[in-house]
Amino acid sequence: MGGAHDKGRPDMNAAGGRASLAGDREVHLTRILDSPRELIFRAWTDPQHVSRWWGPRGFTTTTSRMDVTPGGVWRFVMHGPDGRDYENLITFLEVVKPERLVYRHGGDKAVEPVNFQVTVTFEEHGEGGGDSGGGGKTRLTVRMVFPSGAARDHVVQTYGAVEGLNQTIGRLEEHLASASTTASGPASGAREFVTTRVFDAPRDLVFKAWTERERLMRWFGPKGVTIPTCTLDLRPGGVFHYCMRGPEVGADMWGKWVFREIVRPERLVFVVSFSDERGGMSRHPFMPDWPRETLSTVTFAVHAGKGGGTVVTVRWAAINATEAERKVFDGGHESMEKGWTGTLDQLAGYLGSEAKA
Repeated sequence: MGGAHDKGRPDMNAAGGRASLAGDREVHLTRILDSPRELIFRAWTDPQHVSRWWGPRGFTTTTSRMDVTPGGVWRFVMHGPDGRDYENLITFLEVVKPERLVYRHGGDKAVEPVNFQVTVTFEEHGEGGGDSGGGGKTRLTVRMVFPSGAARDHVVQTYGAVEGLNQTIGRLEEHLASASTTASGPASGAREFVTTRVFDAPRDLVFKAWTERERLMRWFGPKGVTIPTCTLDLRPGGVFHYCMRGPEVGADMWGKWVFREIVRPERLVFVVSFSDERGGMSRHPFMPDWPRETLSTVTFAVHAGKGGGTVVTVRWAAINATEAERKVFDGGHESMEKGWTGTLDQLAGYLGSEAKA
């Protein structure tokens, strides 16, 4: 696109490029995506694709109308992880498949009070390009131009536009990766359990609450459960081994996490199993067909919406499971929701006490 390398518009380190302010009234991002541009353009303009990635971490999108033609409109609602809804309107000005989109965001009284123009370009990058899929990379450039510096600053400060764009393109990358593979997840045929919560606390503090022994002991577990003792070895291959004590006498249960991935302060991946006092693996004490191992992925993202805070998303799936174990896991989602709701309530209470300290 014209002026893509103008002074003040960052363009370095495009492979993992992050959004940033540019000039007096712009937000700009350039990133190299490991997918052909035909697929990326389709992901940006097909409502079935868009619903799976559009928006920052924790957001979902409901489209009521999407007409990707010059003069056509896209009306949609973004549902924030805190329960807030954001009405949005996009009007397409230019559509050049699969190279370029230009659209106006906002401009209607019934939607969020924002108004800016976006130019998105999709350029073949490196060897093996082409529009038929299979290989090739794409240089994606997003340029958001606001009527004034004050208008840009309002959207950045009120809606977290810079971080929101980073997270949205990150979700696009994840969607593209899933669209290019036939794998169905950690356990083929199993349904992944997902829960999301926004906490009124900075991300670093929330991450510490999940990764420091003394902090975990103060909140982890459903309501009424305490952690009287635990050990924590925070490293890939390390173990969090804990005892959970219920309100009834003699109701102690042991569990453990074996860490696979630790990306501070963004992500934790660990294998969960019931345990014994010595740290071995054991079966669920009341459900013998519960999977012996489950995989938890916990992500921590800045809440790119009104109010700020941290979005925590817990994804939980059965691994190395038999068909019977997968069925028990799939049938337990309602009880998982209750258990995690109580556990995250306790985390919210702990973080609130830290804020007052």
